[in-house]
Amino acid sequence: MPTTSRQASNPLTFVTLLLVGVIILWPDSALAHAVTQGDKGYIQEISGINIIPFIYLGAKHMVTGYDHILFLLGVVFFLYGMKQIAVYVTLFAIGHSTTMLAGVYFNVGINSYIIDAIIGFSVVYKALDNLGAYQHWFGYQPDTRVATLLFGLLHGFGLASKIIEYDISPDGLVPNLLAFNVGVEIGQLLALAAILLIMKYWRASYSFARQAYAANVVMMTAGFTLMGFQIAGFIVTELTHIH
Repeated sequence: MPTTSRQASNPLTFVTLLLVGVIILWPDSALAHAVTQGDKGYIQEISGINIIPFIYLGAKHMVTGYDHILFLLGVVFFLYGMKQIAVYVTLFAIGHSTTMLAGVYFNVGINSYIIDAIIGFSVVYKALDNLGAYQHWFGYQPDTRVATLLFGLLHGFGLASKIIEYDISPDGLVPNLLAFNVGVEIGQLLALAAILLIMKYWRASYSFARQAYAANVVMMTAGFTLMGFQIAGFIVTELTHIH
């Protein structure tokens, strides 16, 4: 089969391009932490401990959060050992779990446009890291484990900011938050399993090295696009408030 056919049919390249297309062609999807009206209404109506519903909502949020998925893809892109993957995924989980739980409990959120722009930047940062840009530009390789933890903390603020908008009842708040966090981790593991399954077959192809460069450029473009939408949204919102 010709190389161009293998490239066109490569599943991960297709998925990555599809994600970028969704971001570019469907502006509403730039709200990466958007909540459906049905979910929001349900959460605002219930009170007390509701473990299963919050696990489901947490898993749904992570699986449909393309910004988290793109960042995870960037993190594991060149990781081959399961021990390495476990370390990085654990650091990311610790980061976003800490700020999500603390942010909601203490009612500390960050403007959703700002935090989503930062999350978009995290995708750009990891794509550049995968391309070896920092070593080439500065002759220095930042510690990717520290960066993964820091961006995990920032991703957690994104989750916290949106959960605060849920206006969750204080009755059963802590158990429900813990359940939501468990759901997020389940969703993350499901997304990671799908990514690793696709990566396993992609890495076995002869064209992986060449396609890897293109895929990271596409991820970087997606991150810049997300940043652009969020910055534009923030500016429009601020101008609307001024007037």
